[in-house]
Amino acid sequence: MAPKTIKSALAETLEDLSKLNFDKFCHQLLDRREEPRVRRNRVEGKNFLDVTDVLVSTFTEAGAVKVAVDILRRIDCNDDAERLAQLAGPQSRNTGSRDIAGASEGANTMAEGGCSDKHFVDKHRVELIKRVSNISSILDELLNENVIGQEVYDDIRSLRTSQDKMRALFSGPLKASVTCKDVFYKILETNELYLINDLKKNN
Repeated sequence: MAPKTIKSALAETLEDLSKLNFDKFCHQLLDRREEPRVRRNRVEGKNFLDVTDVLVSTFTEAGAVKVAVDILRRIDCNDDAERLAQLAGPQSRNTGSRDIAGASEGANTMAEGGCSDKHFVDKHRVELIKRVSNISSILDELLNENVIGQEVYDDIRSLRTSQDKMRALFSGPLKASVTCKDVFYKILETNELYLINDLKKNN
């Protein structure tokens, strides 16, 4: 049998939780200290379909599975955590946006100088924060690719400087998964090609 879509796997898992465990899941989701955070009014009083939408819009599909599995294990729903991982199948490891296959193909260029455990965007974080200027277009594309949700998009857009917006991306959405960083890298190649080439050259 072909694996379910990530969204349907998440929805099915949450639907099967007892009311007590679903309430525990929502509490833990709201209690997460890592960015991006989920606001209380997006979860309280919502059903499993609403919470599924919140997970995917906040963390991307691939990131949502990781977050859900972590929370399920934290509330001792280990069987549900394993079943979710199986239902989501390989999609939970290598998808999360419509262009993720293309992003993965560029993975070798994203880990430079033999340092395969450090992503390009992490390695050049300081320079990217200082030098990225086309931040509005980058945010538009991140929203379009579901790396960030509308709420996060609006919050970051409201920040005053490009540097503040880049710092917010690094401290929030880009911490969700390597998948998010891969998509971000591809968007940078489109919008900040000269900067990316300069960073590669000066590596």
